[in-house]
Amino acid sequence: MTGTARFPSLNSARVLVTGGASGIGAELVRGFVDQGARVGVLDIDAEAGRALSDELGEAIGFAQCDLRDLDALPRVIGALAEELGPFTVLVNNAARDDRHAFHDLTPEYWRDCLATNLSHHVFAAQAVAPGMVAAGSGSIINMGSISWMRGRPGMLGYTTSKAAIHGMTRSLAAELGPEGIRVNSVVPGAILTERQAKLWLTPEKNAEFLAEQALKFRLEPHHITPMVLFLASDASAGCTGQSFIIDAGLTLN
Repeated sequence: MTGTARFPSLNSARVLVTGGASGIGAELVRGFVDQGARVGVLDIDAEAGRALSDELGEAIGFAQCDLRDLDALPRVIGALAEELGPFTVLVNNAARDDRHAFHDLTPEYWRDCLATNLSHHVFAAQAVAPGMVAAGSGSIINMGSISWMRGRPGMLGYTTSKAAIHGMTRSLAAELGPEGIRVNSVVPGAILTERQAKLWLTPEKNAEFLAEQALKFRLEPHHITPMVLFLASDASAGCTGQSFIIDAGLTLN
């Protein structure tokens, strides 16, 4: 995290990151740990979670969790809060941008898309809110995506979920603001993660993104971390109900 600003309010903060074992989530976890925070990590991938725990040690607490199980989710979050302390920062990061054809959609697959990419945001927020209220402040950061703004085909469940996160963020900000809790979203563009590179990156697609972006370099997970740290910290005390786009200018086209 060389060059990242220091945020004193994050030192010793208790942070929860969903989908934090790999990709953007893991980079966020590293960023918070570098600031001196204790971080709870939820992820369905136990192997990746153990690897991150081995890397970062006692600074994090990992719990394997299928975020689609909304009945179990509050219990898992509660157990991590008992281990690390009540969370005053929540980063709703977990998602899967699986591709699917519109004509192949089934009700079951559609419900799973929304469960994977949207529903857990609300119930994770509900689970941490009492601790934030008791602390007198808190910051919830929802991870959006510019995919819905660009109307990308072949991923209707994902783009619908990400569009809903925009509205959910604003409503939660109004709902929780009187309790001192801020709610914002970070909206990444085309981020070159290991998953993206493995599944979909081709020389042609890479050239397409660079041609459409105003800034001529590929965004990587570490480009997202500084904005999330800022929104989690007291430096952004006046920010709520907003969406912060990090896309190298991709949505200018």
